Amino acid sequence: MYKLACSRSLAAALKAGLKETPLRNTFSQQRRNLSIHEYRSAALLDSYGIGIPRGYVAYNAAEAEAVAKKIGGDDMVIKAQVLAGGRGKGTFDNGFKGGVRVIYSPTEAKILADQMIGHKLITKQTGEKGRLCQAVYIVERKFARREFYLAVLMDRQSQGPVIVASSQGGMDIETVAKENPSAIITTNINIHEGVTDGIARDIAQKLGFSEQCVEDAKDTIQKLYKVFMERDATQIEINPLSETNDHKVLCMDAKLNFDDNAEFRQEEIFSWRDKSQEDADEVKAAEHGLNFIKLDGDIGCLVNGAGLAMATMDIIKINGGQPANFLDVGGGATPEAIKQAFDLITSDPKVTAIFVNIFGGIVRCDAIAKGLISVVESMNLRTPVIARLQGTNGEQAHKLINDSGLKIFSIDDLQSAAEKSVQFSKVVKMGEHPDFNMTEPR
Repeated sequence: MYKLACSRSLAAALKAGLKETPLRNTFSQQRRNLSIHEYRSAALLDSYGIGIPRGYVAYNAAEAEAVAKKIGGDDMVIKAQVLAGGRGKGTFDNGFKGGVRVIYSPTEAKILADQMIGHKLITKQTGEKGRLCQAVYIVERKFARREFYLAVLMDRQSQGPVIVASSQGGMDIETVAKENPSAIITTNINIHEGVTDGIARDIAQKLGFSEQCVEDAKDTIQKLYKVFMERDATQIEINPLSETNDHKVLCMDAKLNFDDNAEFRQEEIFSWRDKSQEDADEVKAAEHGLNFIKLDGDIGCLVNGAGLAMATMDIIKINGGQPANFLDVGGGATPEAIKQAFDLITSDPKVTAIFVNIFGGIVRCDAIAKGLISVVESMNLRTPVIARLQGTNGEQAHKLINDSGLKIFSIDDLQSAAEKSVQFSKVVKMGEHPDFNMTEPR
């Protein structure tokens, strides 16, 4: 159930996995999805005829006041637009508490928007740094008779779409799965047949929609699946999916993710990407064709190939070290790619050693060694580098590195290279600075 219901970013999954589970398991779902803000998700659902509360986005306090006047009434909700869960329990860097608040007037909308916009919201998912709120979404407040959970996901086990639903909406779905697994309804969808009337109606009835809302709920489920398929989504999560007091079916909150591989045919959706909500180093890495995710350790990793990268981080952990990053330079480990990779790794002040693990298949090891030597020289790098270059012209690469006179240690065996990486890291930390008389630990 956790595999189905959880669709966190790879960075969060890795950080959790490093503390609790083997790294290899944390890569069961690769990071390959775009997240968009709630107001964008709501607009997309609305374009498909799916019921949502009436609302508008505002980018400053004056706009928030105008939006509240436009909505009318004296019962609304203001939501900080930050790509993170737990907004309602979050705290802004100015001390203001709650990224989701009930408001009763345009004046209150203006006051609260001023407290949110331009400030970082810190939640259980953002970490201490928080994420900058640059907009608020103000919606009319709707009261629900019943609240449900519904998500459309890609399930790797069945290799097709699956609808995960629960009668216990408005709650954390992982908590529901743990405490009351019988409340979870899982329906595998035949990708060639889609969500038929019978399937959608059956889900609506099992969830517990009232009789007068079953057909509306059926239509909503089918439309959500249509969005999922037509827009190359990897996840559509509605929590809660509500039946209101006036017997309408509304998506009160939506979380949508989209497949990065579909960017070429989903230009509009990918134009909604908000890079300010992403890690700056990861954005920079992507611009250079590198797969980079910052972690909490102190041993930098530069590897070609995701599988080898996972094995490298695993063996660092086994030997008592902590990887500082996941970094896959891909099949073409060119000198320019190595330079960009080193820039990313060394920008982290925690890094005390760098483990370069390259398999020279597409590119020659001696060419990689020359690029590595050039980068270390040009950067005047003092952090010890452990290089394991295996494959074509591996012996020449080994000789080039050993003759360079630089603080690069060429080691052929993976286990030995990992051990040395951990040892160097510990020695540097004991010396409190990498720029000291480093000799290879024995």
